[in-house]
Amino acid sequence: MNFNKYIYLMVFVLLGLFSCEDELDIVPITEKSANNFYSNEQELESAIAGVYAQLQNGGLYGLDLIGVGEISGEDSFEEIAANDGGRFGQLDDFSTNAGNDLVGDIWRESYKGIQRANTVLNRITDIEYEDASLKTNRIGEMKFIRALLYFNLVRLYGDVPLVTTETESPFDFFGQGRTPLAQVYTQIESDLNDAIQDLPISKESGKPARGAAQALLGDVQLTQSDFSNALTNLEAVVNSGEYALAATTAEIFGVDNEGNSEILFEVQFASGFNVDGSFEGSPAGSQFRPSGTTANAKGHNLPTQDFIDSYDAADTRLNDYVGVDPGANPFYFSTKYEISTTGADDGGSDHLIIRYADVILKYAEALNENNQTPEAILQLNAVRSRAGLGATTATTQTEVRAAIRQERRFEFIGEGHRWFDLKRYGTAVSVMNTFFNNTGVNVTIDDNNLILPIPQSQLDTDSSITQNPGY
Repeated sequence: MNFNKYIYLMVFVLLGLFSCEDELDIVPITEKSANNFYSNEQELESAIAGVYAQLQNGGLYGLDLIGVGEISGEDSFEEIAANDGGRFGQLDDFSTNAGNDLVGDIWRESYKGIQRANTVLNRITDIEYEDASLKTNRIGEMKFIRALLYFNLVRLYGDVPLVTTETESPFDFFGQGRTPLAQVYTQIESDLNDAIQDLPISKESGKPARGAAQALLGDVQLTQSDFSNALTNLEAVVNSGEYALAATTAEIFGVDNEGNSEILFEVQFASGFNVDGSFEGSPAGSQFRPSGTTANAKGHNLPTQDFIDSYDAADTRLNDYVGVDPGANPFYFSTKYEISTTGADDGGSDHLIIRYADVILKYAEALNENNQTPEAILQLNAVRSRAGLGATTATTQTEVRAAIRQERRFEFIGEGHRWFDLKRYGTAVSVMNTFFNNTGVNVTIDDNNLILPIPQSQLDTDSSITQNPGY
């Protein structure tokens, strides 16, 4: 088990100092606590551990970001819509409202993480590090995480307030309103370009290296249809030689496979640790299981029967990524998140935010959109071969585009990618309306449904923040 998982524990008490109840959660740091505390490398390293710990939060990669990225799409569903007050169930039929807890949790916890990163970036300049290269790496890590959180925010909410400086008063940014999407994307790209320069080439478990920043920047550029620059960054990861597909699909997920060659960046979890009621485990393993199958199973994020039926029988991912409830109502679930023997919601499986198969298929996507279809086919076939499948029969650019998109569905089941993929393709509305029509569900969506509502508590706190259309 990596030491990084344990360092979170020692900063738990300190993190309690850095909270506030304003909804933007810029988390003001008082002059007394910050100016006096962040005085040396050791203290700042504790603050950096707090940034990583924030990513474990249930509103982020502990649960919500995974769920919203899957349940909003057609391949996953909520077993019992009313579970947990409908926070996930509303995603299923696009009835999400501004009072939904999930909507508020993702917003609030993202800004907490952003403010923690901002605080480190503001303070680190004046802190002397014994190893100057480590200090440079830490700056790159914080910019990478800030970019990641803002990328999630703009894809989920559209225009969002852009805060890139440490906030000592919760009122400093009230009244600024929402920053235009293009400006936020400019900041995201700036942070990632800086991170590419600052991060080391070689990967350390639980932390991003240069390849993770290049991969994320490529994703950001694909999302904006900047296929040429996306190709440059994704190709740099592939050509770096730092990463490789795991030998089989059975060797990627689970505690026993942590730190494998496929992982570019992961949020680490560890089961069996309890400090004053705070756990280091993940709830995904139990809450993403069918109701009644294990303690605290909620039936969130379950694959649909039609999707499971679309797997090729020879595809190793069907057995390696998917489990089934053997009860009277056989529901499938993702086995990518293990259940811990230490108790419900205390799983030890890391959440893999960026892995090499994701890079390979996005690289194939960028190649194909840059009219390099034969090269795209080679990348696509690498992922198919690892899954025990033969070469694709697709040959034209249009056919290969469809084949890559289909392959991503099979490869990333349950990981939180599908909804963001559909939005990137520009097909989310048509795909979901076709799905609802074919399944007899009386739901029709439009472009307003592509983003979540701004949390009602944020609107109540700051009158300069406006609601998204349709909510």
